[in-house]
Amino acid sequence: MTGQTGSIDAVASLLAGQGYVSSRALSTVVFLSLKLGRPLFLEGEAGVGKTEIAKAIASALGRRLIRLQCYEGLDASSAVYEWNFAAQMIAIRTAEAGAKSGGGADRDALKAELFTEDYLIERPLLQAMRPQAGGAPVLLIDELDRTDEPFEAFLLEALSDFQVTIPELGTIKAPEAPIVILTSNRTREVHDALKRRCLYHWVDYPTFDRELEILRARAPEAQDALSREVVAFVQRLRDADLFKKPGVAETIDWAKCLLALDVVQLSPEVISDTLGAILKYQDDIQKIQGSEAKKILDEVRKGLVA
Repeated sequence: MTGQTGSIDAVASLLAGQGYVSSRALSTVVFLSLKLGRPLFLEGEAGVGKTEIAKAIASALGRRLIRLQCYEGLDASSAVYEWNFAAQMIAIRTAEAGAKSGGGADRDALKAELFTEDYLIERPLLQAMRPQAGGAPVLLIDELDRTDEPFEAFLLEALSDFQVTIPELGTIKAPEAPIVILTSNRTREVHDALKRRCLYHWVDYPTFDRELEILRARAPEAQDALSREVVAFVQRLRDADLFKKPGVAETIDWAKCLLALDVVQLSPEVISDTLGAILKYQDDIQKIQGSEAKKILDEVRKGLVA
């Protein structure tokens, strides 16, 4: 641990320096993760800042960020390594051409040569086990809930010892454990065995004051009055019966869209024209357009005045 991350307050300041406004609870669990060398498991709705914290930590500490984006059907070979078959085929044909011209070909030697690191394509998990300039990397395993249980079981083993095995090359162990952050949007439950290896934190939607602080950090050119209206309106939308509630990322996107349009104050017309920045489903947009947008805006303004 360095002075940069030697206390909870230091971690909060470190993240704030990257434009990431962290709650006290999140700063605490990040501090403990760094101090104890434990993976950090972050769950929460999409767009609340789970991925961004990994980026902020990597940038603040000057470490390489290695991201494994999870998806349905992801398997160990895709996450760890694969062989460069095209390069291997070229080497085989080159050797065969040499044999036909009388040069001869040692099949055993060729086979040994084909399965060396020269022909190895490293994927995120293997990259994270390699020594890095500046210290151990930040390994972000993003949206783990998109994968299936067999991959979770494999990941459990890899993260327990921070090593992976390649049959042709043997076991590769990290000289220094990477900083591991796993995220989940909770589309399904992640197995308890994996969660027990990690420190856990639920990243919730921020309060009005913290979201306003986040917006000021990420869109400082916005006037305070507009920022307050934007945050209050988005917070009000999260109480509505919507298929997909807007996250903090959408709040920031919407504010930047309004700034690009030189908007200084919300209006029902502006809201209707830019709803696609905060709502991503047509059914949700139809619910909010028109009179409903005006009703919410009136409520928001009354609340801000109060």
